[in-house]
Amino acid sequence: MRNIGLIVGREFRERVYKKSFIITTILMPLLMILMGAAPTLIMEFVDGSTKKIAVIDESGLVAPRLVSDEELVFELSDKDLQQALIATSQDEESFGVLHIGKDIVENPNDARLYTTSSSSLVIEETIADQIEKVIESERLKAYNIENIDEILEKVKASVHLTTFRTDKEEDSAATSAVASSLIGMLLGFLLYFILAIYGSMVMQSVIDEKSSRILEVMVSTVKPFEMLMGKILGIAAVAATQVLVWGVLIVLFSSVILPAIMPENILDSVQQVQAGADVSALATQQDLSPEMLTAMASLLDTGHLAMIIGTVLLYLIGGFLLYASLYAAVGASVDQAQDAQQLTTIITLPIIVSFIVTMMVMKDPNSPVVFWCSMIPFTAPIVMVARIPSGIPAWEIATSLALLYATFTLCVWGAAKIYKIGIFMHGAKPTIRDMWRWLKY
Repeated sequence: MRNIGLIVGREFRERVYKKSFIITTILMPLLMILMGAAPTLIMEFVDGSTKKIAVIDESGLVAPRLVSDEELVFELSDKDLQQALIATSQDEESFGVLHIGKDIVENPNDARLYTTSSSSLVIEETIADQIEKVIESERLKAYNIENIDEILEKVKASVHLTTFRTDKEEDSAATSAVASSLIGMLLGFLLYFILAIYGSMVMQSVIDEKSSRILEVMVSTVKPFEMLMGKILGIAAVAATQVLVWGVLIVLFSSVILPAIMPENILDSVQQVQAGADVSALATQQDLSPEMLTAMASLLDTGHLAMIIGTVLLYLIGGFLLYASLYAAVGASVDQAQDAQQLTTIITLPIIVSFIVTMMVMKDPNSPVVFWCSMIPFTAPIVMVARIPSGIPAWEIATSLALLYATFTLCVWGAAKIYKIGIFMHGAKPTIRDMWRWLKY
């Protein structure tokens, strides 16, 4: 244990004291926030140029009802299609021609947009939505109902479903599927990132030490198993430290910063939701959707977030130890990183499958595929972490963790046997058959 401790300390200090680690640890949360807010910021601050569109309406119904805005300006044209196209091509300010057919009400597809430059999905959807409203209005007139538009406006309804969990021992509380899904996806991506990046870091470190023949010198002082465990545990401590720092920042943001910047009336409503008050009534008072109010209550529940972070750390450590042992065995078997591609493909395949399955968690966190993938040790670290924010029974988490750590113990035993032989092998590229033979030595 003393030798393992020395190697763990060396691996930990070598990586944690680097400027890149400190910068990444601090900037990663900011980068994640910016990535989430980037589309909104782009739409808010990047103004597109005004596009002038000539409208030829043979039906006489659509053109008068088209509404111009800052991006699209509709101008009624009395020219035929060919003349309008020629005039548009000669006018630099014109974007195109919108042609509406005579039977647009009976045939909604009788509309064509001719542009002088590339169009966009937003432009086409905006024009199509306006035409659809006109067609729907004209079709409703055939029923000879007075004030049909006013009646339709009054009967419109928007339903925001408030969900309560009744299968738990504690008092039933409102839950947010949106918040749970987003947090689950974020945590699943985080585990995917750490397992892939830090696992390959273990492999590259072993390859570098093997190529420089450092391992052959160290093996005279420590056993190969001690070197393997020291390297795995050292880098695992680095990954756990990074996630722990992020977890502390999240808890501080949830408990200190977010309540400070949130309006007092909304904060009071959120606290009432956490205490079990009627979500719908409070949402109506604050002019918010119940889903949004429930999501904010989940984000401000510091105890719940701390529980999630603690569970994530358990899966992070177990999953990393499992995959790092496999990466280390591969690294000890080859002389160059290029030679390890075939073997690493087999290791990364379950990680990729796990990330794909996390997409299914948003649809149904308790589906059979998702459940079994959260129990299989090679996919559990990512899939189960994505399920946890949805409220998973404790026995499932305990069973999954027990299988994960038991599989790690078995894998590290096999990886140690391959590692012990592989560090002395140079020259020929090993195959899976060779590594299987080493396991039986």
